[in-house]
Amino acid sequence: MALTLCFLLLLGLCGTTVSEGLPSPTKSPDVLEFELPAMNYETKDSDDAGPIDGLFQMVRVFLHVVQPNPFPEDTLRKILQEKFDISADYEKIISYEIGIIICAVLGLLFIILMPLVGFCFGLCRCCNKCGGEMHQRQKKNGTCLRKYFAVSLLVICILISIGIVYGFVANHHLKTRMERTRNLTDSNFKDLRTLLHGTPAQIDYILGQYTTTKERAFSDLDNIKSLLGSGIHEQLKPKVVPVLEDIKAMAEAIKETKEALLNMNSTLDQLKKSTAQLNTSLSKVKGDLEQSLNDPVCTVPPAAATCNDIRTSLSQLDYNNNLGQLPSLDEHIDRVNNILRTNLSSQVQKGYKSFNDIPEMVQNQTTDLISGIKSTLNSIGSNIGNISKQIPIQDKLSNFMDYINSTETYIHRSLPTLEEYDSYRWLGGLVACCLLTLIVIFFYLGLLCGTFGYDQNATPTRRGCISNTGGVFLMVGVGVSFLFCWILMAIVVVTFVVGGNVEKLVCEPYQNRKLFQVLDTPYLLNENWKFYLSGMVFNKPDINLTFEQVYRDCKENKGIYATLKLENSYNISEHLNIQDYTGNIINDFENMQVNIDNVVLLDEAGRKHLLDFNSSGIDKIDYDAYLAAVNKTPGELNLSLFADNLEAKANDLPQGNLKQSLKSTAETIRTIYHDQVIPLEQSMNTAYKTIQELKHNSSGVPARVTNILSSLDSAQDFLIKHVSSVIVQEMKKYGNTIIGYFEHYLQWVKISITEHMAACKPVATALDSAVDVFLCSYITDPVNLFWFGIGKATIFLLPAIIFAVKLAKYYRRMDSEDVYDDVETIPAKNF
Repeated sequence: MALTLCFLLLLGLCGTTVSEGLPSPTKSPDVLEFELPAMNYETKDSDDAGPIDGLFQMVRVFLHVVQPNPFPEDTLRKILQEKFDISADYEKIISYEIGIIICAVLGLLFIILMPLVGFCFGLCRCCNKCGGEMHQRQKKNGTCLRKYFAVSLLVICILISIGIVYGFVANHHLKTRMERTRNLTDSNFKDLRTLLHGTPAQIDYILGQYTTTKERAFSDLDNIKSLLGSGIHEQLKPKVVPVLEDIKAMAEAIKETKEALLNMNSTLDQLKKSTAQLNTSLSKVKGDLEQSLNDPVCTVPPAAATCNDIRTSLSQLDYNNNLGQLPSLDEHIDRVNNILRTNLSSQVQKGYKSFNDIPEMVQNQTTDLISGIKSTLNSIGSNIGNISKQIPIQDKLSNFMDYINSTETYIHRSLPTLEEYDSYRWLGGLVACCLLTLIVIFFYLGLLCGTFGYDQNATPTRRGCISNTGGVFLMVGVGVSFLFCWILMAIVVVTFVVGGNVEKLVCEPYQNRKLFQVLDTPYLLNENWKFYLSGMVFNKPDINLTFEQVYRDCKENKGIYATLKLENSYNISEHLNIQDYTGNIINDFENMQVNIDNVVLLDEAGRKHLLDFNSSGIDKIDYDAYLAAVNKTPGELNLSLFADNLEAKANDLPQGNLKQSLKSTAETIRTIYHDQVIPLEQSMNTAYKTIQELKHNSSGVPARVTNILSSLDSAQDFLIKHVSSVIVQEMKKYGNTIIGYFEHYLQWVKISITEHMAACKPVATALDSAVDVFLCSYITDPVNLFWFGIGKATIFLLPAIIFAVKLAKYYRRMDSEDVYDDVETIPAKNF
């Protein structure tokens, strides 16, 4: 029943359809991840016998010795083709079964002869023959013989005991395994139901993942501004942004130039005023000195010499500076002011805004296209849903579920009967083992009593009660052996023939899959079909679909679609052709038109602004003249030293008005130096640096403006002529991202259906449970161990009987014994 169930499950799930199972996770690192709900199965496809498995292996080795012939594939093929003629092919059967036949014949001889021998032996004993006479002749080697017989019987009893233990273990193992049959059956049916119930859930999951994929694509389509628009924007940045930054920097440079010119002009005016004031102060000091030197004291030596020295040094108070001759910068300042009336910075911001509006322009120009793509994606979902409806798996599953339920009901109804019969079998096996146990116990008791109760000094007629009891136990064991050994051998022969053939003809070829290879023989099960399984599934017997391949794939937990090669019935690759679904979307993206030609980086007013600044003449100002003028600082007068010298010379003069006047003038000069000269020097140094910086900045204005205009023209030309290639490239990348979601999804659906759906491991497990576990592990292995142990024990009863009869003579109390004359040593019988 289980075999039929497994086979029909394979056919029912696939008749003319596609089925489903558990696909392994398919992951795409940058896209989406899908993983079908896992289906957990309970049943193991093999049985762990534990330590007793070594005994099973020993029995298999014995069977291989008895039956070393290879599996009779040709004979089985003839039987399946109903071409087997026993009258013509019996020799092949005999040749294959020769080892089992010989063993069975020997067993039958044992069954027939042992009762006859026992009967004759009993009659012979009753006639005081065959050791029945209660007289023991004295022999010189009697002690050695007694020990030899005792040791031999002990060894044989140990061997019999081992066989009995095998029998008990096998009988108990078979009972415990039969008790597991209900759990094994329930577990297999539960796994099959898990497969059948989980398959629709996996279908729903696969269809549901399209919604996930579509929502991801819709999200990207709604974000086309940030994805496609920003992509185009980022591609154009390296070409556009540097130009705008240069123009922005030039606008700042123009403002800085204006400030520098104003600062320079103001500084020059201030310097002119300060210089004029200094000249006035110095002229007044010089006049005062000249008037003081007209004092009569200067005519009298030695004051005259001092006055002459002072008079000759008055030229040091002369300061000539040509700042007043420098041209004014007002004209240049007016030009820059006129240029700044046009706000170049605002023009640059307009260029930035126009460039940064590209993502918004992309979104506005693709609104209708995005709606069309969304409609296409919705239709793809409907098509995939229709494919699932074209697979009539639900009807097949519901029909097969009814079959599983009815089969399970039948098995559960039959299990109590099976368990009842097994209890009878267990009781029979227990009785057989107990009979052997009883026999060997008699032998053990005989050896125990005989060995420990034997008195070497006692004559045969005067042996003790214990020794005599030992001999009686031995003979009882012999009698029981003759009574039941043939029954035990009959049990052994029957179980040996059945169990050995099941092991060699079913279990062994099932495990090495030769049984499947026989079933896969072309034209075997149907003379018109080359491959029977493909003929049953597709009605196409030429498709190479074999039982062995199906079993192997199910064992590896592959999906039924790949296992049964259902592409010959329903080619999922044709119905899930990625190009059929994504072709329209690709065309939509290829036909997408995005126009950003109206992006203006800088308008004509901004260009004129730059050109006017270039022609403002800032670079033509005679900065060297200004630098030379401001470089002539009043520090050359060295008024501080002049004042010190004047005061020193005044000290050389005699007391009077001249001396005091000169000292007063020296203080005045020091005041002029601190209040006018030092600030003027600082102002001129600052002016010098300002003029130098302005000269440096203005010297590169034409080249900078020319470069900026050239870069601007290049960037604007690129936006007009070459931006389309950038748009196409980014649209292709964006389209590939959207399409990639669905290509990934459809590929995952295809792999899931073709390789993983309806993973048929529970079917292979059910088949293994029926054959390898239930028939072979649960029944055949313990049955074979049972006949091996019981048969071994029964066979060793033969030498045990012989040694027990021999040994009993040495333990039992005799009725007569040999008496020797002391002179002639002539034996005489003493009654």
